[in-house]
Parts: sequence; structure tokens; C-alpha cells
Amino acid sequence: MTEIVVDDGSWTVDVEAVRIIPGSGRDVHEVRKALGDLVVPLQALAGAVFEPSRKGGHLRLRLRPGADPLTEVAAGLLTAPADPYRLAIPRERRAAAEYMAGEIRDLVQLAQVPEEPSPEFLLPGPAVPISATAGDGTVSFDGARVRMEWTGFAKAVKQAAGAQEFRLPDLTGVEWKPQSGLGYGSLRFHLRGVGPTGRPEDDPRCLSWGVQRFGGTSVLVGAAVLARLARHAPQPPAALPLPAPDSRDLLIRRLSDLGELHRSGVLTDEEFSTAKKALLDRIAEL
Repeated sequence: MTEIVVDDGSWTVDVEAVRIIPGSGRDVHEVRKALGDLVVPLQALAGAVFEPSRKGGHLRLRLRPGADPLTEVAAGLLTAPADPYRLAIPRERRAAAEYMAGEIRDLVQLAQVPEEPSPEFLLPGPAVPISATAGDGTVSFDGARVRMEWTGFAKAVKQAAGAQEFRLPDLTGVEWKPQSGLGYGSLRFHLRGVGPTGRPEDDPRCLSWGVQRFGGTSVLVGAAVLARLARHAPQPPAALPLPAPDSRDLLIRRLSDLGELHRSGVLTDEEFSTAKKALLDRIAEL
């Protein structure tokens, strides 16, 4: 088991999953705090990278397409600091973060995770009931129904339409966009047999905001709806696993890297002993 703990949160890696705990400080984004602890199974991963910067960098998970409802509904638009799969790394922990990124990549190879998109969500999505308030309204989802209520900032067309409520079987999709430039951010629900009605601020099936970049925690509501919509959709057959890499060589290489980090002082004696034991246990199982 390998662990990295910084002010932004902590990640723990073992042979089955990456466990993510967000930090609790005021600099940690509300989306990450509201989402809470995550267990990302190895089969949901495409790899990991360390992205260096002048102040340190970011350790970032790469998820398989189709594996995570939050990643799907955000469509690449949920960037730092709201991205739960990105950890801010201070300069003094860069080497440890680079090592962890390499270990995750090797574990993905060892587990023979397919390169193809996942045929189903491998993460459950945010827990329900869940709600968010942003801009012109409040949206809530209890697992069976979406309800939208308007604030005083809503346009007249929404006020006239009144509160909206949609059953899950009546929905065909959900679309989320952050606020950008002069445009509105939005969380829009698509209904069976009903087309879009124009601008987010005029659509009674759409929450919109013009100030908050990510619309509070609205993206989590969208992810919760998408996760439950997918459970009713037919699933394609699972992809066949790729040929196994040379597992022993990968683990021995990680063991060598681990020793170098310990000798250079990046890892403490305790961190080194824990990670070394985990690697040796894996080698013994081959």
C-alpha cells in the first residue's frame, strides 16, 4: 500500500483501488468536499500522471471513458480545483507523487484493465438524496424524481411555469456546463419527446447561473441522475482482457524505484517499509 498525504487531501493505492479523501481546509473546493471519500476501482482507471508546475504540480487520475458518471456528465469541463481526481502537490512531495503515478500505471497493466471504454459505470455516483442551489433555482434528486424550484433571480418564463418535477423514466439525459465568459452555466434535463427550448435562462427544465463558475454542487446532482439513468439502459458485452504484461519485472522495477526514494529521503522509514512489504507480497503471489 502506498499513501500520499498533503493539505489538499490524501490518496492511498493498493492492488484493488485508489482511495481518495479530500482535504478539509477552506481552499478545498465545495464540490470535492460534498462528494466526500471515493474508492476508485482499478478497473475504472486508464492510468495516472503527475503534472509539474512551478509551485509543485498535480497528481491526476485518468479514468476509462464510461467508468464514472461524474466524469461523463462533466465532459472534461470540471477542472482544478473542483476535480476530485486531481490532487495538488507541494514542491517537496513531487518525487513521491511521480512515484505514485508510476505505480498506478503499473497496477493498471498488471490488472489487465482493457483500453476500451467501460460498458457500464464502475463508480456508483453521488449518494441520494442530493440537492444544489445555484443562480436561478434549486434542484433536488431523491433517486426517483428530479424537482426544480425557482428563486427570485429566475426569468419570468420560469416563474410562470412554476416548480418542475420529472420522473426518472421520463428523462433521456442530463447535460451540465460550467459558467464561461459571458455565457451562463447550466444543468439541463432532457425529457422524452420534448425538445430543448432555447437559452438556459429561459428553459424551465434547466437550472442556470451567471456568477458561480461550477454552479455550486450542481454537477453532482447531474452525475447522480446520470448514474441511475444508466442502470436502466441495455449494456454491451464486456471487452476481452488484453494479454498480461511481465508482472514480475514491473514489480521489481517498482521495488527499485522505492528504494531510491527512501535513500534520497523522499519516503520516511515507515512509508518505505509499508510500501516495500506490499510490493514483496505481490511478487510472492505470482
